[in-house]
Amino acid sequence: MTAIADTDPGQLIRWHYLGYAVLALGVMTLAIASHDHWFLNFVHVICGVLWTGIDLFMGFVIGPILRKVGMSVRREIIVRLVPRTLFLMPTLSIITGTTGWFLAGDVGLLDVPWPQFGWVAAALVLVVLMTIQGIGYLLPTNLRVCIQLRRPDPDFVKVSRMMRNFFFAVAMQGTMQVLTIVIMARFVTSL
Repeated sequence: MTAIADTDPGQLIRWHYLGYAVLALGVMTLAIASHDHWFLNFVHVICGVLWTGIDLFMGFVIGPILRKVGMSVRREIIVRLVPRTLFLMPTLSIITGTTGWFLAGDVGLLDVPWPQFGWVAAALVLVVLMTIQGIGYLLPTNLRVCIQLRRPDPDFVKVSRMMRNFFFAVAMQGTMQVLTIVIMARFVTSL
């Protein structure tokens, strides 16, 4: 039996992925409404691990590889990768931040005195910055690049211009992810 190469990148927007995102947001809502610390913590941690892991993998493994391969290979990877992450990454970031906020409230972290509250404020600032950067800059840039690369004759100069600051933003995102892990480790070991 011979393997058949996948030459069709498929649809840009995979609507069934929206269904998965809605389902995940429903689970988040149930976790928040339940006030069950284990359930809320599980949803927060699993989404945070996925968000952080995917971000770091994409930024520090896939990113450097993409910069070194030819444009045709880069094009093939991007037009298949972006549709798969279009709903995934915003959903993970929204769930992680939202469940983190409610979990912090449920376990009393929003009521700790200063200077311990500085750790809570730092976590909040980082999550807000990462979510804004991800949804406001990284996602639209990925989408515009993907749309351009799906054209029969993409404008590679335009793609290069769009990607100029992208890798810097991804490195910032990864750095903020690592700082967030440091803060979360502080929460787990007590303030």
